[in-house]
Formats: sequence, C-alpha cells, structure tokens
Amino acid sequence: MSSHSPMPDYPLVSAIIPTRDRPALLACAMRSAMRQTWPNLELIVVVDGPDPATAAYLETCNDPRLRVVFLDERRGGSDARNAGVRAACGEWIAFLDDDDEWLPEKLAHQMRAAHTMPDWFPVVSCRLIAQSPTTSRVLPVITYKKPQPIADFLFCRTSLRDPGGVMQSSTLLAPRELLIAVPFRSGLPIHQDWDWLIRVAAHKGVGVAMVRQPLCIWRTEDARATVGRNANWSFSLSWIREIRSVISPRAYSWFIAIQCVWRARASHAGLRAWLGLLRAFFFEGSPEFRSFLSFLIFALVPAPLRRSMRKGFWKTPDGATGLRLVSVRDPAVPVLRKSSL
Repeated sequence: MSSHSPMPDYPLVSAIIPTRDRPALLACAMRSAMRQTWPNLELIVVVDGPDPATAAYLETCNDPRLRVVFLDERRGGSDARNAGVRAACGEWIAFLDDDDEWLPEKLAHQMRAAHTMPDWFPVVSCRLIAQSPTTSRVLPVITYKKPQPIADFLFCRTSLRDPGGVMQSSTLLAPRELLIAVPFRSGLPIHQDWDWLIRVAAHKGVGVAMVRQPLCIWRTEDARATVGRNANWSFSLSWIREIRSVISPRAYSWFIAIQCVWRARASHAGLRAWLGLLRAFFFEGSPEFRSFLSFLIFALVPAPLRRSMRKGFWKTPDGATGLRLVSVRDPAVPVLRKSSL
C-alpha cells in the first residue's frame, strides 16, 4: 500500500527546460510539454546566460502556463535545473532537455506510478525512444526494477548486444522538496543525471521506479554537440572515484570500461593515462570478463566501426533497423521532514 495520502485530482507539475542557443529545438520541446494530457502544468524555461535569439523566440510565446528564468551568466545544466526548481510552484518536478520531446501521456503515466509507490520520495523514470537520423529504438532493453542498485543498472551490461541501462534526465519526475534537499551538483560539466540519481537513491525514504512504456524521445547521433560527448576521460575517472563509496566495485569497473576508455581514445591519451585506467579498472573495482572485453573493444575498435557493429546488433529480423516512428514535432516547425535526508 502506498504511504502517500490519496492523490489530489491533479497536483501541479512544473516542467523545467534548461536551454541555450537552440531556439528551434526549444520550440519543439516546449510544444511537447504543452501537449501533455496532464492538465495541471506549468512550464519553466531557464535560459542559461545571455541568449538574444532564444529570448526573442520566447517573447513570441503567450501561453499563460509559461514562465521564463534568465540567468545572468552561463552556469551549465545542473545550475540551470536547480534555478528552475527554486522558481517552480509545483509539488512535482519533471525535467526536459531542449533537444528532446515528451509523448503526450508522459506525465500522466508517471504521476499515476508515483502515487502507487510506498516510498516517501518517489523518483519515476520511463523508457525512451532513442532516435537518430537512421534508427529508432526503445531503451533500456530491460526495465529498471528494485532492489537493483542504480549504478549497476546504469553501467553493468549483460552482453555485447546490451546497450545498458538508461535513465536520462528528460525521463525524470520527482517531488520538488526532494530536489530542494538534494539538488543537482553545481558546476558538474558531465554525468549530471547519473550523479543526481546515484546520490539521491542512497538516501532512506527515496524509491526509484521506471514506467515500462516509452514516453520520451531522446535525440542522438546527429552531430550536434552534447554534454555526453565530452571526451574528458580524466574528469570521468575523477567523478567515479568521488562516488565510489556509494556504488558497487562491479559497477565501478564497468563505468571505466564503457565511459572512461572511449573518452581516452577520442582524446588520444598517452601511455601513462592508459596505465592509470588499467590500474583503476583492475585494482580499484571488481572486473569481470564482459567488462574487460568491453574495455578492449572501446580501446581498440575505432568509433565508426563500433557504431556499425551496434547498428547491426539492433537490426530487426526482417532487416529493418529499429522502429518506424512518427515524430511529435509540428510539420511547420517546503521543509523536508519525511526521511533522514
């Protein structure tokens, strides 16, 4: 039985979109948020620093559900999301990146799921449709279920065909009071959503669930610059070392294999860097055969060949690659008191 009181008719959900320099993409994201079937919604767009083009576009928007927060300087995704949370009026917060889109039932499904959970602070994700110019596929292949540790779900893989767990920021819905108590880490250039999920899941009273339906479109592999493509392997290694105490040794070695190694190759790291990664992989974590094989693949196989192999793995039996998807884009273009947090 849920520990929550019966759900009010429609609690207010604050949808937060951090953005910078992408007004055309932002317009698509905003439309997908405004089309939610959940009727009690406010949309907060956080403009991350001076951005005349985005400001000009937002001036043309007259939906009463829209509020805009302008940051005086560029601060990054974590700080932009935190600013949106502070400005929000909703009891619940949902995040949407400016290059992603929600399907219309996204918030409705997640709110229903949240109010069936027994936890004081439910965090609800969902599966998504990863869409590139050539393929569309539903991820993750295996839906997250408790009591699996979040880091094991995100980083550990069962086979070479397994793309791993996904809980991308555009899928997340959580209570505002939780995000006030445990905000996104300020100034973190990459791994922002993973960092928040792993830290918040370590607290008593927090539960994480995933809706099985794919409810979000995640745009990938279209040559746009994204946070996740940052090739700073040393930062990734420093980050995983910093949170090492709250993840399993197995997940630690897997992260090095699938995240640090390709970044080291992309940045043409020297011998000293590779020896450091090998030492961390073998002696700081708990490697297994599959994670070591992934380490070798990311270290030795060029990225274009890896992408070709991946597309081959995801071919359907009839030869089609992934899903045939119709986009949702327009053709025209207060005190935390329930846990030990």
